[in-house]
Amino acid sequence: MSFEAISGQQPELNIIGNKYRMSKDWPYEVILKAVFPLLSGSDLAACMCVCRQWRDIGRDEYFWKGLCAERWPSICKKSSPPPFGYYKLYLTFCKKQPPRPLLPPNLSFTNLEFYIDVWSDEKLVFSEVVPGPILQAGIKNPPPGISDVLRLRLEGPGYKMMMAIDPWFPMVQSESISASVLVSRQDTKKLARIINKSSFDYVDGMGRAFAYDYLEFSPLHPFISGIRAWLSLLLMEDGDGGNVVFGIEMDFFDAANSEDEVLWLLDMLDWK
Repeated sequence: MSFEAISGQQPELNIIGNKYRMSKDWPYEVILKAVFPLLSGSDLAACMCVCRQWRDIGRDEYFWKGLCAERWPSICKKSSPPPFGYYKLYLTFCKKQPPRPLLPPNLSFTNLEFYIDVWSDEKLVFSEVVPGPILQAGIKNPPPGISDVLRLRLEGPGYKMMMAIDPWFPMVQSESISASVLVSRQDTKKLARIINKSSFDYVDGMGRAFAYDYLEFSPLHPFISGIRAWLSLLLMEDGDGGNVVFGIEMDFFDAANSEDEVLWLLDMLDWK
């Protein structure tokens, strides 16, 4: 049944304040070509999903050139269009692209060993060769007596690289505590430096003392810099007003928040 039969009226199309009487003989393509230039990019893309004919009409470069001219006026000043056209240009760059998943890293924790040394006033208080899977496994059973906030940190979600140490050692506030960390990889038999004799200058309210150093990357990655590796001593009270260290955590904070990201980061170090 026609529009006229249902409503008893002639259909009208209001375009930019001007009314145009629609003739029954007008092809609907004419109507779409009058309406499409008034739409936003997202609305035009939605219309192209209605049917094949709407899609074919909506792909007209004229519509997309207008949208590109609104967002990037300078690119439309050239006499020739972009190599792949205005339609693809708009869809490619109009919105932020979702992050791409990482490819599988070339490293695994089973191929890594960490050499962790801690000094207190130049006296060596901790020195261990730590296999990668030990740091990967974390601390399954935190000791009683640690702060509730630190326990939530240890038992909560999120990727962590940490290990319990035995025996515990005291952290004396009047002494200067420092640490070094090297890492080796079994596939190439090479070493890289993570932390170079850095001091623990800060203790947070959670019960962690922090030291950091900037990572040194391979010359193959010249544009990567400013990423810090953090080593944390996990503390608990010893009952006499002091603190003892019961665990160690290594972290790269926002630079690497998953196992794959950590392994990619380590793979880019300056291995020698």
